Amino acid sequence: AGTILTADPVVVTQVKTKDGKDAYSAIQVGMGTRRVKNVSKAVLGHTKGKGYEAIREFRTNDTAEVGNAIDASVFAIGDTVQVSGLTKGKGFAGVVKRHGFHGGPRSHGQKHTERSPGSIGGSGGRAGGRVAKGMKMAGRMGNERVTVKNLKVLAVDAKEGKLIVSGAVPGRRGTLLEVVGGRE
Repeated sequence: AGTILTADPVVVTQVKTKDGKDAYSAIQVGMGTRRVKNVSKAVLGHTKGKGYEAIREFRTNDTAEVGNAIDASVFAIGDTVQVSGLTKGKGFAGVVKRHGFHGGPRSHGQKHTERSPGSIGGSGGRAGGRVAKGMKMAGRMGNERVTVKNLKVLAVDAKEGKLIVSGAVPGRRGTLLEVVGGRE
Protein backbone atom coordinates (compact mmCIF):
# COMPACT_ATOMS: atom_id res chain seq x y z
CA ALA A 1 0.00 0.00 0.00
CA GLY A 2 1.30 3.42 -0.89
CA THR A 3 0.70 7.01 0.13
CA ILE A 4 0.22 9.62 -2.59
CA LEU A 5 2.06 12.87 -1.86
CA THR A 6 1.67 16.13 -3.74
CA ALA A 7 5.19 17.29 -4.57
CA ASP A 8 4.86 20.90 -5.69
CA PRO A 9 8.00 22.47 -7.16
CA VAL A 10 10.23 24.37 -4.73
CA VAL A 11 12.40 27.37 -5.63
CA VAL A 12 15.98 27.77 -4.40
CA THR A 13 16.08 30.98 -2.32
CA GLN A 14 19.65 30.75 -1.00
CA VAL A 15 22.77 28.63 -1.51
CA LYS A 16 25.16 28.23 1.41
CA THR A 17 28.70 27.04 0.76
CA LYS A 18 31.39 25.54 2.96
CA ASP A 19 33.96 28.15 1.96
CA GLY A 20 31.46 31.02 2.21
CA LYS A 21 30.43 32.94 5.32
CA ASP A 22 28.06 30.14 6.39
CA ALA A 23 30.86 27.53 6.65
CA TYR A 24 28.56 24.65 5.67
CA SER A 25 26.90 23.42 2.49
CA ALA A 26 23.14 23.70 2.20
CA ILE A 27 20.35 25.01 0.01
CA GLN A 28 17.35 26.95 1.24
CA VAL A 29 14.10 26.45 -0.67
CA GLY A 30 10.72 28.18 -0.66
CA MET A 31 7.40 26.67 -1.66
CA GLY A 32 3.83 27.83 -2.09
CA THR A 33 2.72 31.45 -2.17
CA ARG A 34 1.69 33.96 0.46
CA ARG A 35 0.32 37.44 -0.01
CA VAL A 36 3.18 39.91 0.13
CA LYS A 37 1.42 42.03 2.78
CA ASN A 38 1.49 39.03 5.15
CA VAL A 39 5.26 38.51 4.88
CA SER A 40 7.77 40.39 7.04
CA LYS A 41 10.06 42.89 5.34
CA ALA A 42 13.13 40.92 6.42
CA VAL A 43 11.87 37.81 4.63
CA LEU A 44 10.75 39.85 1.60
CA GLY A 45 14.25 41.30 1.27
CA HIS A 46 15.76 37.85 1.58
CA THR A 47 13.45 36.29 -1.03
CA LYS A 48 13.67 39.21 -3.50
CA GLY A 49 10.08 40.37 -2.92
CA LYS A 50 8.41 36.96 -3.23
CA GLY A 51 6.11 35.61 -0.53
CA TYR A 52 6.59 31.89 0.13
CA GLU A 53 4.27 29.83 2.30
CA ALA A 54 7.19 27.87 3.77
CA ILE A 55 10.98 28.17 3.67
CA ARG A 56 13.14 25.19 4.62
CA GLU A 57 16.85 24.40 4.52
CA PHE A 58 18.47 21.12 3.48
CA ARG A 59 22.11 20.14 3.97
CA THR A 60 23.54 19.05 0.63
CA ASN A 61 26.71 19.23 -1.44
CA ASP A 62 24.77 19.59 -4.70
CA THR A 63 25.29 22.78 -6.65
CA ALA A 64 22.21 24.87 -7.32
CA GLU A 65 21.56 28.46 -8.31
CA VAL A 66 19.16 30.87 -6.67
CA GLY A 67 15.88 30.88 -8.60
CA ASN A 68 16.19 27.30 -9.87
CA ALA A 69 13.09 25.13 -9.46
CA ILE A 70 13.34 21.63 -8.01
CA ASP A 71 10.46 19.24 -8.69
CA ALA A 72 9.56 15.59 -8.11
CA SER A 73 11.87 14.45 -10.93
CA VAL A 74 14.81 14.42 -8.47
CA PHE A 75 13.32 11.17 -7.12
CA ALA A 76 13.42 7.87 -9.00
CA ILE A 77 11.39 4.71 -8.55
CA GLY A 78 13.09 2.50 -5.97
CA ASP A 79 14.79 5.37 -4.11
CA THR A 80 14.76 5.24 -0.32
CA VAL A 81 13.49 8.45 1.28
CA GLN A 82 12.66 9.74 4.72
CA VAL A 83 9.55 11.84 5.34
CA SER A 84 9.26 14.35 8.21
CA GLY A 85 6.25 16.29 9.41
CA LEU A 86 3.95 17.13 12.32
CA THR A 87 1.82 14.27 13.63
CA LYS A 88 -1.90 14.59 14.27
CA GLY A 89 -2.62 16.42 17.53
CA LYS A 90 -4.61 14.39 20.07
CA GLY A 91 -5.03 17.07 22.75
CA PHE A 92 -4.58 16.39 26.47
CA ALA A 93 -4.32 12.63 26.89
CA GLY A 94 -3.97 10.38 29.93
CA VAL A 95 -1.18 7.90 30.53
CA VAL A 96 -3.13 4.93 29.14
CA LYS A 97 -3.56 6.56 25.73
CA ARG A 98 -0.32 8.55 25.70
CA HIS A 99 2.18 6.00 27.04
CA GLY A 100 0.32 2.68 26.93
CA PHE A 101 0.03 2.21 30.71
CA HIS A 102 -2.25 -0.66 31.75
CA GLY A 103 -3.92 1.17 34.63
CA GLY A 104 -4.78 -0.30 38.02
CA PRO A 105 -7.00 -3.19 39.07
CA ARG A 106 -10.73 -2.87 38.41
CA SER A 107 -11.84 -4.68 41.55
CA HIS A 108 -10.62 -5.96 44.94
CA GLY A 109 -11.37 -2.78 46.80
CA GLN A 110 -9.82 -0.33 44.34
CA LYS A 111 -11.49 3.02 43.79
CA HIS A 112 -11.01 5.21 40.70
CA THR A 113 -7.67 3.65 39.73
CA GLU A 114 -8.64 2.12 36.39
CA ARG A 115 -6.70 4.57 34.22
CA SER A 116 -4.43 6.29 36.75
CA PRO A 117 -0.62 6.16 36.53
CA GLY A 118 -0.06 4.80 40.03
CA SER A 119 2.92 5.84 42.13
CA ILE A 120 5.21 8.47 40.59
CA GLY A 121 7.90 8.86 43.25
CA GLY A 122 9.70 6.19 45.24
CA SER A 123 11.22 6.32 48.69
CA GLY A 124 14.88 5.73 49.43
CA GLY A 125 17.63 5.11 46.94
CA ARG A 126 19.11 7.71 44.68
CA ALA A 127 15.76 9.17 43.58
CA GLY A 128 14.09 9.07 46.97
CA GLY A 129 11.46 11.63 47.91
CA ARG A 130 11.17 13.28 44.54
CA VAL A 131 9.77 12.73 41.07
CA ALA A 132 12.44 11.71 38.56
CA LYS A 133 12.95 13.84 35.46
CA GLY A 134 11.17 12.57 32.36
CA MET A 135 8.51 10.67 34.33
CA LYS A 136 5.76 9.61 31.95
CA MET A 137 2.60 11.49 32.84
CA ALA A 138 -0.60 12.75 31.25
CA GLY A 139 -0.24 15.72 28.89
CA ARG A 140 -0.49 16.99 25.35
CA MET A 141 -0.17 14.18 22.84
CA GLY A 142 0.77 14.42 19.18
CA ASN A 143 1.47 17.58 17.16
CA GLU A 144 5.19 16.84 17.28
CA ARG A 145 7.77 16.42 14.54
CA VAL A 146 8.29 12.81 13.51
CA THR A 147 10.53 11.33 10.80
CA VAL A 148 9.57 8.08 9.08
CA LYS A 149 12.66 6.52 7.50
CA ASN A 150 13.33 3.96 4.76
CA LEU A 151 10.22 4.54 2.66
CA LYS A 152 10.54 3.35 -0.94
CA VAL A 153 9.44 5.53 -3.85
CA LEU A 154 6.87 3.50 -5.79
CA ALA A 155 6.00 6.01 -8.52
CA VAL A 156 6.94 9.52 -9.65
CA ASP A 157 4.88 11.86 -11.84
CA ALA A 158 6.85 15.11 -12.14
CA LYS A 159 4.38 16.65 -14.58
CA GLU A 160 1.44 16.23 -12.19
CA GLY A 161 3.66 16.79 -9.15
CA LYS A 162 2.81 13.46 -7.51
CA LEU A 163 5.02 11.09 -5.54
CA ILE A 164 3.88 7.69 -4.23
CA VAL A 165 5.81 6.22 -1.29
CA SER A 166 5.41 2.88 0.46
CA GLY A 167 3.89 3.09 3.94
CA ALA A 168 2.41 5.77 6.15
CA VAL A 169 3.60 9.35 6.64
CA PRO A 170 3.03 11.60 9.67
CA GLY A 171 0.12 14.03 9.94
CA ARG A 172 -3.29 14.45 8.41
CA ARG A 173 -4.22 15.32 4.83
CA GLY A 174 -2.69 18.63 3.83
CA THR A 175 0.23 18.43 6.29
CA LEU A 176 3.43 20.04 5.00
CA LEU A 177 6.02 17.27 4.70
CA GLU A 178 9.76 17.20 4.02
CA VAL A 179 10.84 14.37 1.72
CA VAL A 180 14.60 13.82 1.84
CA GLY A 181 16.61 11.33 -0.20
CA GLY A 182 16.68 10.72 -3.91
CA ARG A 183 19.52 10.12 -6.30
CA GLU A 184 23.03 10.53 -4.99
